[in-house]
Amino acid sequence: MYQRIEDYGVIGNMRSVALVSVRGSIDWLCLPDFDSPSIFAALLDDARGGRFAIAPSAADVAYKQLYWPDTNVLITRFLSADGVGEIEDFMPCRADTRETVVRRVRVARGTLAFEASCEPAFDYARAATGTTIVPNGAVFHGAGQRLALSTEAPLAVTPRGVRAQFTLREGQQTTFVLQRMSCDACAPAPDSGEAQMLFEDTVRFWRSWLSRCTYRGRWREMVHRSALALKLLTFEPTGAIVAAPTCSLPERIGGVRNWDYRYTWVRDAAFTLYAFLRIGFTEEAARFMDWLEARSREALADRPLQIVYCVHGGADLAESTLDHLEGYRGSRPVRIGNGAYKQLQLDIYGDLMDSAYLYNKYGMPISSEMWTHLKRIVNWLCDNWRRDDEGIWETRGGQQQFVFSKLMAWVAVDRGIRLADKRSFPADRARWLAERDSIYSDIMTRGWSASRKAFVQTYGGTALDASNLLMPLVFFVSPVDPKMLDTLAAVMSPPREGGLLSDSLVYRYDTERPADGLPGQEGTFNMCTFWLVEALTRAGRADREKLEKARLLFERMLGYANHLGLYAEQTGNTGEALGNYPQALTHLALISAAYNLDRTLNEVR
Repeated sequence: MYQRIEDYGVIGNMRSVALVSVRGSIDWLCLPDFDSPSIFAALLDDARGGRFAIAPSAADVAYKQLYWPDTNVLITRFLSADGVGEIEDFMPCRADTRETVVRRVRVARGTLAFEASCEPAFDYARAATGTTIVPNGAVFHGAGQRLALSTEAPLAVTPRGVRAQFTLREGQQTTFVLQRMSCDACAPAPDSGEAQMLFEDTVRFWRSWLSRCTYRGRWREMVHRSALALKLLTFEPTGAIVAAPTCSLPERIGGVRNWDYRYTWVRDAAFTLYAFLRIGFTEEAARFMDWLEARSREALADRPLQIVYCVHGGADLAESTLDHLEGYRGSRPVRIGNGAYKQLQLDIYGDLMDSAYLYNKYGMPISSEMWTHLKRIVNWLCDNWRRDDEGIWETRGGQQQFVFSKLMAWVAVDRGIRLADKRSFPADRARWLAERDSIYSDIMTRGWSASRKAFVQTYGGTALDASNLLMPLVFFVSPVDPKMLDTLAAVMSPPREGGLLSDSLVYRYDTERPADGLPGQEGTFNMCTFWLVEALTRAGRADREKLEKARLLFERMLGYANHLGLYAEQTGNTGEALGNYPQALTHLALISAAYNLDRTLNEVR
């Protein structure tokens, strides 16, 4: 009964997100926040996870999904010989309608009989659900929460919730409203006029927001959809952006690489700032910068930053498993929390400093107080960049000397120097210059493999790592430096030859060379494919053939988006989506690649 990961659309209100399958079932929803315990989790256990499903009773039905133009209002359509119906799903963005899901069901042609079932499973299905029928709907309670379902459809109690059967003819519609409540009262079912007003308000909100986008390039529709997805993943109270709104969707079906991504990684900071600033969303960039500044103020002496935080800024992400859930298509364990928060990842300091540099350059000048925190971080990194760490991919095979960690340490010190010079900030310039040059020499000497003819994953190793594609993007080397061109060639060779490119898709690294501490394999990493597009694009300024390869690779990658233009973290061997979904980093990388590829094509034609 599990739907494919790519068969879901998403709706949200900048606090939480619901995943709606192409068959009309909400199979994932956490309230009130992204990282709250789930209300519906059929995505992770079809039998006991809980869902809110609405679908025609007929067996022979075709299913389609689309977004209302320029919005995050999702339309799920049902086409059959008896008639054509659809559900309009959205979460209102107004402050007085938070924690609300609206589902409008209508028939456009013929007559359709529908079945609806609402079966909440509170606290990741660990708590019992109580159900009470009230006028105009039902109230569900469990784990200290109450949900009110308002509808005119007659409801019958089931062991797990409520069920309704109703028939609509051409032109008729009915509405279901699910709200998180503070009492047992159930609001009157909204009439068609009230539902229409909520719909229009929501459409107006999304279109008004998207109208600020300044991108006018070749791939406007995909960039717009990526921007809308990123806005959905923004936690409005703090400006943080979650890596993805789901947890434990597997990187390989049946495997154990299942993680909770409902948090905010410092690693994503520079990508977020760059993408938002490049397409005109300065307010979102400013809010995220405020969140980053708050984290830098909390810096500790022994480790200035944690790699990942809760959306509210909390630091405790203790990891545990939900052994009562079978996992998506049997992929266990189901994890909540993320134990990687305890890891040392030196690359995050480069992400932070690059974010501050970009925001100071393209947004607003940073404050003197923030510079005080940033200066302390750079000084700490000068003392600690030589340490082993777990690296950008949060491997669990032990700390090593990762080349990418050294690269981003170089970025951190370099951006500190640039900021100090640009703003005439006080800094230990002599020391910073010396350390920056030492890091550079260290990478060029120990991070380059003469036998492999490529920058490699770890000092002394020969395995490749797609993160090194960022070297020209962060201005560590020229995009046409012979060593970078050799690295590109090595990455673009097939896995059987030690490369990372398979049918235009890029693996982030070989999980067995060296072993990363976890069994099994994973899919290709979507973000890394867009990184390859950018690296080729920059090299393509001097080599038209590489620019053509970048464009073809980009177009091929667009073909791996789902029917709504959304991406999960990874792509499997048959084009299926793998990992948590939708993933912010993939859409950030798409925006950056689209912007730079379009600009380069215009400049060299």
